[in-house]
Amino acid sequence: MFNYSNGQKRPNKQQFSSSSAAASSSAVTAQKLKAYYEQQQSLRRSQSQHPQHSQQPHPQHYQQQQQQQQQQQQQQQQQQQQQQQQHQLGQDAYWRSDAALKDTPKKYSGYPTDPKMSLINDPLSSFKKRKDSKRKRVLDSYDIVGYIAAGTYGKVYKAKPKNVKSDNKLYAIKKFKADKEGEVVHYTGVSQSACREMALCRELNHRNVIKLAEIILEDKCIYMAFEYAEHDLLQIIHYHTHPDRKQIPESIVKSVLWQILNGVSYLHQNWVLHRDLKPANIMLTADGVVKVGDLGLARLYSDPLQSFFTGDKVVVTIWYRAPELLLGGRHYTPAIDLWAVGCIFAELLALRPIFKGEEAKMDSKKTVPFQRNQFQKVTDILGSPTVEQWPSLVKYPEFPSFHALKPCKPNLDSWYRSIDCHNTKGFRLLQSLFEYDPAKRITAQEALMHPYFSEAPQVSMNVFHGHKYNYPVRRITVEDIDIKGAAYTGSSNKRNVAAADDSLHPRKKHK
Repeated sequence: MFNYSNGQKRPNKQQFSSSSAAASSSAVTAQKLKAYYEQQQSLRRSQSQHPQHSQQPHPQHYQQQQQQQQQQQQQQQQQQQQQQQQHQLGQDAYWRSDAALKDTPKKYSGYPTDPKMSLINDPLSSFKKRKDSKRKRVLDSYDIVGYIAAGTYGKVYKAKPKNVKSDNKLYAIKKFKADKEGEVVHYTGVSQSACREMALCRELNHRNVIKLAEIILEDKCIYMAFEYAEHDLLQIIHYHTHPDRKQIPESIVKSVLWQILNGVSYLHQNWVLHRDLKPANIMLTADGVVKVGDLGLARLYSDPLQSFFTGDKVVVTIWYRAPELLLGGRHYTPAIDLWAVGCIFAELLALRPIFKGEEAKMDSKKTVPFQRNQFQKVTDILGSPTVEQWPSLVKYPEFPSFHALKPCKPNLDSWYRSIDCHNTKGFRLLQSLFEYDPAKRITAQEALMHPYFSEAPQVSMNVFHGHKYNYPVRRITVEDIDIKGAAYTGSSNKRNVAAADDSLHPRKKHK
C-alpha cells in the first residue's frame, strides 16, 4: 500500500493505470538496450579474435597495425639503403678493375670525381674501346693493292683478302667519309645515301647487279667490300674511240644492253630506282658479265618514307637525265632509269653521249635551275614534245621555260643513220626508250622481250665471247694508297705496286 501522509493527493484510477503502462514500457526498452549492448560486446570480441573478418576494427587494434606497418616500412628502407651502398661499392670496385673492359657499362650515379680514373669518369669511353677491340679491321682482312677513284662519298680501293687461298679473287673496297658540318670539323655521322646503299646492297642478289661481300665498321669510317670488276663500260667506249679501232661490235652492244636491262629489271621488280645509270656505273668482269653498280642514289619507290624531291633535288647525271626530271618533276617512276638506258644504248652505238649538254649550276639558295641547254640538246634530235604526245606536259613546273625554247622537228632516224647503224629493230627499241611521256616509255621487262634481242647475232652471257679485244683493266695508282689515311706501311715503289697489280690481274685478250 502506498502512504500519502505527506500531503500528496491520492491518484485516481485513470492516473494510476497510465503510470503503470509507462513503467512497463521503460522496462522493455531497458531490456532491449541491454540485449543490444551484449550483442555488440560479443561482436567486438569475435572481431578482435578474427581481425580478417572485421569491418570496423577496434581503435587499439588499429593502432597496433599502424605501428607494425611503420616498422616494416622502416626495415625495408634500411635494407634498400644497404643494398644501394653495397651496389655502389661493388660498382666502384668494378670500374677500378680490368673487368670493366670486358663487360657492358651499367648506368649508375655517383661516379668518383678523380680525373685519373678515366674508366670511372667515362664508362662510355671504355665501352667504345671494348667494342672497337672486337670489331673486324679492314687491314686485318685485306691487303690494299691500289687506289682506284674518289668521289663526294669517299674513295675506292682495290684489295685482295688476307690468309685466304683463292684464285686471285679481288675486291673493291668503298670507304665512306663521315659527314661534316660547319667551319670547325664536326662529324655528324654516316650520310643518308650511304645508309641507303648499305641497306639495299645487303638485300640485293642478282647476276647483273654488283654484289656486296661485307661491311666493316671502324671509328668514324665505314667500308663496303664489293666483288671486283676489271672493266667499266666507259673504259670500253673510250677504247673504241681510238682512230685505229672500229665501232663496238653489234654482238657486244646487244649483249651488254640485254644484261643491263636484266639487272635494271631486277631492281624495278624489287621496287628500287637506281637514279644514276651511266657508262661509268656499269661494270664488266673478266668473264664478260655486266654488273650494275654504284647504288649511292638508289631509292625504294614503293611507299617511301621521304619524298624523292625532299631527299635529293638533283638525280641522274645531266647527260642521262630524263625529260620529266629536266622539267622539274618531283614525282617520277622507274621510267627515268629506262631513259638513261636508252642514252647508254646510243652511246654504245655512237661512242659519244647522244645528249651532251652543259649543266646549269644551282645558286646559293640551292634552287634547281631549268637545264635549258640540256633540254635543247634533247629536242634537237627527238623534236619538241607536244601535248598530244605527252598530255601531262603542261603540269610540270618548268613548262613555261620549255615553251620558250625554239621548236624542233624529230631527227632521231637521221642521227641513227649518221653513225652507220641500219638495224631497224634496234632503232625501234631506241625510239621506245626515248619516249617523252614516261607513262608510254617501255619498261625493262618489256625491253628484254623486244624483237631486237631475238634476231642474230644472239645475246651472250659473256659479252666478250668470240672477240679478241685487249680491253684495259681498271687503272690503279699508289697515291693515297693507305686506306687508313696514314703513311702507307707497304712498299712505296710504284713499279712494285704496278707489278703486283699486273700479277694479280694481267691484261688478257678476251676470246
